[in-house]
Amino acid sequence: MTKRIICLFGPQGSGKGTQAKILTAQLHIPHISTGDLFRAAIASRAELGKQVEGILNKGELVSDELTFNLLKERISQNDCKAGFILDGYPRTLTQAQLLDDFMNVDVVIVLEISDAESLKRLTNRRQDSITGAIYNLYTVPKPPKEIERRLIQRADDTAEAIEKRLKKYHQQTEPLFLYYKNKVIRVNGEQSIERVAGDIERALVL
Repeated sequence: MTKRIICLFGPQGSGKGTQAKILTAQLHIPHISTGDLFRAAIASRAELGKQVEGILNKGELVSDELTFNLLKERISQNDCKAGFILDGYPRTLTQAQLLDDFMNVDVVIVLEISDAESLKRLTNRRQDSITGAIYNLYTVPKPPKEIERRLIQRADDTAEAIEKRLKKYHQQTEPLFLYYKNKVIRVNGEQSIERVAGDIERALVL
């Protein structure tokens, strides 16, 4: 079996998580994000997890080295033997170089959407104040009418917060596309979920 290491990129609201789940089902390899790594590490109560929890509780960023150590620990597990999908990692050139020193990335998929589309998608995202479920007034999933009154907008989904995250994405992450050069596959993320998934499938020759 050929091992496949895929990096999935895209600005906020581009649908990385959704497409990663589809790819996971198609390729039978796990989807790994830094958020998942941090949550699992904290839940484990192991030494690395305690370090991550302390850093996040202070509102600080987890260092590249600590994040990479968590990643190495995760991909050493049996379910990663056939490969894995990295969602939004690496985010910087430093992280990409750390990863390259350890393994070769096979393909980099970039979901492309405009800043205007990202803003529209995320500023229309709402959370159920009781269940915590996420809905969207603009895309999917739409909220049932009976719960509309209890929907709230999260603080990180305001236009100001999103613009800051987009700026960081353009400055720190987009240079990686030049770094990875001929490994990059660009996909129009402003299509339906099914069309985006189809374009990725054809590009990867699944």
